[in-house]
Amino acid sequence: MRLAVAVVAVLAAVLLAGCSLPSDTLGSDTEPWSETEFVVAVDAGPRDSTANYTADTRAAIDFWETNAQQYLGHPVEFTLQPDATDPDVVVRVVAEVTDCGTEDHAAGCAPLAEDLREQPTPVTVRVRRGFDRESTRQVLKHEFGHILGRGHDDRPADVMRAESTLATEPRPDATDRPVPWSNSELAVYVDTGNVSADDRAQVREQVDHALDYYADGAAGTVPANVSFRRVEDRAAADVVVAFPDRLPCEGIDRSQGSCRQLTGIDPDSDGTSERYTRAEIYLTGLAPDAVGWHVGRWLGDAFGAADVTDLAPPFRDASYEDRRSDWWR
Repeated sequence: MRLAVAVVAVLAAVLLAGCSLPSDTLGSDTEPWSETEFVVAVDAGPRDSTANYTADTRAAIDFWETNAQQYLGHPVEFTLQPDATDPDVVVRVVAEVTDCGTEDHAAGCAPLAEDLREQPTPVTVRVRRGFDRESTRQVLKHEFGHILGRGHDDRPADVMRAESTLATEPRPDATDRPVPWSNSELAVYVDTGNVSADDRAQVREQVDHALDYYADGAAGTVPANVSFRRVEDRAAADVVVAFPDRLPCEGIDRSQGSCRQLTGIDPDSDGTSERYTRAEIYLTGLAPDAVGWHVGRWLGDAFGAADVTDLAPPFRDASYEDRRSDWWR
């Protein structure tokens, strides 16, 4: 029987909002912008690299110093002193941005200052940890825009818009994880509505053999804590096994065989899923006694097999007879 691999569908990067707060003002007489210098400190905390966040902050302030006249109508000058004891601005790296207006899941937060020269010091710019360097710099440019008086509707739009697509720091791909799912217990929905009444019991038994094989460790290819539970709601399933009239996968003979489609998340935007969120296994025109083998073959991919050598032995080089044998024993 013919096997085919469907294209893996992955989600885009994390969509997060930049956040700003209204600010108080000292209302004092101020020096001209051309004679004002703002000292910027960096508080990366004990978990993060001060050097990395200092470089990210440098990129943000360089952007605004270079483009201040165009977007602000006046110059601005920052002095980056990561360990400054009395800074005008402090960049603080936090685990979560809270108390930032009405925004949820914000990547950063800073006061929307009408005039930075009149703000009580230090002005705090918060950035959430865990993003890659490019995304962190994007957040910091956005938040520095706020302390320089720029709102979400102001130019430059690519910096100040309320939402941006951000990427996390590099993470292990699904194929590099022992269990490439958020939970080791997977919900399984089996749609036998298109299976003849005479074959339905055998087909369900075959699917059970495949699930039991993986629950027992699949010859050491999956961890011992993997388990399955049946669900009656297709939408609630992590794994769907279905028997359509024609296979939905592209580039194959859709009239007979099997294929799978994997859906996952890609928070670090490297083009490969870090975790799977759905596995759909399709079988068409197969003899009932071959169903278990085909389901088991594609479960191997769902548990991170990058190629055939990563599969459990029964799925590496099976003959016609092997696929119809008691391969799970």
